[in-house]
Amino acid sequence: MTSAASNVKSSASRAADSKPLEYLARGGFIGYGIIHLLFAWIAFQVAFQGSSQESDQSGALQSLAGSGVGKTLLVAIAIGMVAMAIWQAFEAAIGESGKQDRTAMAERVLSGARAILYLYLAWIAIKVIQGSNASMGDNSQSKTSSIMDNTGGRWLVGLVGLVVVGVGVGMFIYGYKKKFTKHLKTGEMTPGTRKPIIRLGMAGYTAKGTAYAIAGILVIMAAVNYDPEKARGLDAALKTLAGNSWGVWLLGLIALGIAAFGVYCIAQAKYRKV
Repeated sequence: MTSAASNVKSSASRAADSKPLEYLARGGFIGYGIIHLLFAWIAFQVAFQGSSQESDQSGALQSLAGSGVGKTLLVAIAIGMVAMAIWQAFEAAIGESGKQDRTAMAERVLSGARAILYLYLAWIAIKVIQGSNASMGDNSQSKTSSIMDNTGGRWLVGLVGLVVVGVGVGMFIYGYKKKFTKHLKTGEMTPGTRKPIIRLGMAGYTAKGTAYAIAGILVIMAAVNYDPEKARGLDAALKTLAGNSWGVWLLGLIALGIAAFGVYCIAQAKYRKV
């Protein structure tokens, strides 16, 4: 049994070291960066122009669907997201460093979560290419409404909200403490490159963490007040901020941070350990 498990792990390790998969995954980081740059632009429009466009990753993907070039880019992004999902699935299965300590196991769990996220974004990109009005916000609201119709559903929704808040806080700390640098080839960066990339990562993770924490609080409020409209994920979080005079400027800062994360993702195409 041990030998069989070892053979499976060895095969997975060899597959994870595939050069074509590495190149596709690195291309995926560029696509992921583009998604966040578009996401940031939409957030700016929501903040300062009152746009009603879907202000999350699905809205960013939908903004590309209006032209042939945009649809071609969507295809490339979908392929890149699938490649990144496969890569992260391998990381979840075998670990990045081969270690088996608690930290390594936590990283494997995070890799599994990232794999699911990348597959979900690939699915949304494909739906947008097919002409569907795929919306992460609508999907979240619909599922929340269905869950809350069941006994104990509001407690479950509230628990999900707490988890999302936890994810947001964790992401903020991850960025603030520069924990993301362990995944970067910092030794290959020049001093003039290293510092800006790290600052972009810090700004990006803290901004996304803030947005997710707000989204989680809104999900909790949705459960307490039986209001599924608030459970629209990042879209509800950002539009709630835009509805307040002080929130507009916080939303503007979050949008800047998301844009920074987009540039950081593009830098990862070269410097991420894959």
